[in-house]
Amino acid sequence: MDITELSNKEKLRIVQELVPGKQITLAHVIASPDPILYTKLGLNPEIDFGRSAIGILTVSPAETAIIAADLATKTANVDLSFVDRFSGTLIITGMVADVETSIRSIAEYAKNTLNFTVCEITKT
Repeated sequence: MDITELSNKEKLRIVQELVPGKQITLAHVIASPDPILYTKLGLNPEIDFGRSAIGILTVSPAETAIIAADLATKTANVDLSFVDRFSGTLIITGMVADVETSIRSIAEYAKNTLNFTVCEITKT
């Protein structure tokens, strides 16, 4: 019996469940992004694109994005472009070295202080 036959005879119920762990699942630095990316993300396009970067993090539990945002701004000269305590997303912008420093600082704190599982930091 395939799904089509099943759905014709009875309702198929799908249960989705989120089990948040203590983790950073994405930590990425985009060095020298194309200016259109800033515009598409709703970020400030009035930036020196030659030396700019965008840092993206996804954390769980989602409220950890608040801690990550605090660490980012205290560690280096970066701007908070987006913080979402519901999805656990953080986007920071600034000079490449500052964005990298902030992302590394967040990853280190999460791993060593909060006992998080932390993914590898990637860069393009």
